[in-house]
Amino acid sequence: MKLPLRFAAALFVSLAAVPAFAGEWVELFDGKTLDGWTQRNGTATYRVEDKTIVGKTNTGSPNSFLCSDKDYGDFELEFEVKVHDKLNSGVQIRSQTKETPTGRVNGPQVEIEASGDGGAEAGYIYGEATGRGWLTPEDELKPHKQFKDGEWNKFRVVARGPRIQTWINGKPIADLTDEPIYKTHPKGFIGLQVHGIGKDKGPYEVAWRNIRIKELD
Repeated sequence: MKLPLRFAAALFVSLAAVPAFAGEWVELFDGKTLDGWTQRNGTATYRVEDKTIVGKTNTGSPNSFLCSDKDYGDFELEFEVKVHDKLNSGVQIRSQTKETPTGRVNGPQVEIEASGDGGAEAGYIYGEATGRGWLTPEDELKPHKQFKDGEWNKFRVVARGPRIQTWINGKPIADLTDEPIYKTHPKGFIGLQVHGIGKDKGPYEVAWRNIRIKELD
């Protein structure tokens, strides 16, 4: 059926008004370079290897972060991660830097940690350099073994307003609603953490792949 000219024109204007990438997945890592990312804090190293981002510890370094150049507010984030059993790591969301000489990265962090024998806190929300410690309430901070040690694990994070939800390998882990952290961190960068390590330890590595994000209206 052929539309009258005035209707066809109206339809064209309506479609043209819709952002080209609204609600669509965007790859944050091209699999080849670290374009679109900037390292902040610390002296851990980040490299691209076999379509993954590999972070490697450096003894004596504080926490290091590879941060997205773009800020995000409400979004759905997915990534896969594999970490050495003795290395703690995390992914920052809605994070920022403090106005200090080092520009300390701070904000909500999705914990990455091997399960070990007794389970761990992978997937819960920590307040990196916020002075609050765990944002996930203590009575909900229950160690679990959903994280598969030595293997790739798929994380899903949904941040909408003050609510942050996480999943590991399809299982719900955290469901946090925190108005104070949303007030101070409503928007910010994504950051891949390599945790500092003690003397005479390591080197340890953590790797990420298939990092993608979808902004939410």
